[in-house]
Amino acid sequence: MAGYRSAIEAASGGSVLIVTKDDLRESATAYAQGGVAAVLGVDDSPQEHRDDTVAAGGGMCDAESVETVVSEGPARVHELLEWGGNFDREGDALHLTREGGHSRHRVAHAHGDGTGQEFVTTLVRAVQRTPEVTLWEHAFAVDLVIQDGRCAGAIVIRNGRSMVIGAGMTILCTGGAGQIYRETTNPSVATGDGHAMALRAGVAIADMEFVQFHPTTLYVAGAARHLITEATRGEGARLVDEKGDRFVFRYHADGEMAPRDVVSRAIIQHLAMTEGVCAFLDLRHMGEGVKERFPGIHRACSLYNLDITVDRIPVHPSAHYMIGGCITDLDGRTSLPGLLAAGEASASGVHGANRLASNSLLEGLVFGRRAGVLAREEAGAPPDALEIVAPDRPLPPTVLNVADMKNSIKSLMWRYVGVLRTGGGLEVALEQLRTWQAYVHQVNFGSAKALEMQNMLAVAVSVVRGALWRCESRGTHYRTDFPERDDAAFLARGVQGEREGIVERPLGRS
Repeated sequence: MAGYRSAIEAASGGSVLIVTKDDLRESATAYAQGGVAAVLGVDDSPQEHRDDTVAAGGGMCDAESVETVVSEGPARVHELLEWGGNFDREGDALHLTREGGHSRHRVAHAHGDGTGQEFVTTLVRAVQRTPEVTLWEHAFAVDLVIQDGRCAGAIVIRNGRSMVIGAGMTILCTGGAGQIYRETTNPSVATGDGHAMALRAGVAIADMEFVQFHPTTLYVAGAARHLITEATRGEGARLVDEKGDRFVFRYHADGEMAPRDVVSRAIIQHLAMTEGVCAFLDLRHMGEGVKERFPGIHRACSLYNLDITVDRIPVHPSAHYMIGGCITDLDGRTSLPGLLAAGEASASGVHGANRLASNSLLEGLVFGRRAGVLAREEAGAPPDALEIVAPDRPLPPTVLNVADMKNSIKSLMWRYVGVLRTGGGLEVALEQLRTWQAYVHQVNFGSAKALEMQNMLAVAVSVVRGALWRCESRGTHYRTDFPERDDAAFLARGVQGEREGIVERPLGRS
């Protein structure tokens, strides 16, 4: 979403190269079900959308960023419609649904629960008819290149060859890092590559402790953790336990429509108390029409002999969205000159400590465009020559089982750095991750999968460090040893990358 939108905008000022490590359609955007939240209804207002976003954000939202997204968002959605986006309608008007944390029906969607696919199709079509854009699929960006204190491009592996790509401006739109967790809704490509590249380059990143867990993903042995969109609950689905009890009302007055962090914690805590394995989403009372409204969910459940009009859907929380990333201003600038960031690789401040449902696609559109505008206006000529200094001595060959190491990282993070965290568990996780880093980083890897594993380690360490520093509970970050919110001590951002420790930065842009 953010990458294609920024490329389209930047292309009017010169040539643009898009490097994507998988198929051009493979990203978290493509799997988005619920939709895009924007003020599109006559009974809605930017003020209400702003208030809902800030309420969900746990006191950490940046006011200017929120204002920018809610005010510019409707124009970006209408732009997609003008480019051929096919959204669901009620007569001539867009059909709008409601999700957790929203006070209004403001979530536009496509093909029932196929919004992400429609967005990707629309943007890919727009990119392909933009002659200034070149697209490299199945190419892996290894690291940023820095020359004279400025980002000057990137090192890229393509067709088995390493090359240095010089650029007047570089934009990171590399998505999230859900693959550092055993349970995740994210596709296999979401290994935090951009976050890791930024960390190695000394770019200031923040909010890494804020990992959003989606409360309802399909939980069947052997099944991929298929997202069950929050829109199901917005349209009447009930979240129940084995006995049929709508237990979330014990934890929040809004029940199933409470913010995602609340619902995720309620499920984990209730399962621990009742010794349950999973919760259940009950759509049976919604009739046969639910199959047409949510065709993707119907198809996914059918693969495991579940009929959503007859059977309850077993669900469990999974890692879903990385709120943390490169600190950016309203135009995507990072702390490294020449480097911009947008989408899930950035920390724009819109989401604060907890993202409001369906605000991520909107953020990608708004700040993707803004980053593209800045890149177009400020990009100078690519450097004439770039020199990469190789190590003085060859590193030992690969001797690690990469797949096993990835699984070990994912299991460790899920056990100690999941929905509920403790200081002791975080210390155990950090010590183990540091031990792995000590020998993994001495190995010379030539494959993208192995490089991904190194990136996963770097990002996992960053998440744990942020979680250890924040000795309170706020938004998606919950410490059972510090269960209360502490505004006096922690109404600030934990910034990493500027030095070895955590640097506190007050909220706001001053």
